[in-house]
Amino acid sequence: MSGRPVKRSLTLKGHRTSVSLEDEFWKAFRAAAEEEGRTLNSLAAEIDAGRGDIGLASAIRVWVLQRLQRRSLG
Repeated sequence: MSGRPVKRSLTLKGHRTSVSLEDEFWKAFRAAAEEEGRTLNSLAAEIDAGRGDIGLASAIRVWVLQRLQRRSLG
């Protein structure tokens, strides 16, 4: 585990964008999309639409954390 962010491309609203997340967050984000039967792009687009004024990478990290917290409480 290096902890260094890894940059990957996503497509949001028909445009490519790069997002840098640590491998652990990419793995959790991918697993969440698979469990929900969605693509990473569609899930990222939903997060993007509701993120307000924070960066997309931060919004994805918070979303992943909140999802894991909900699952551990439920």
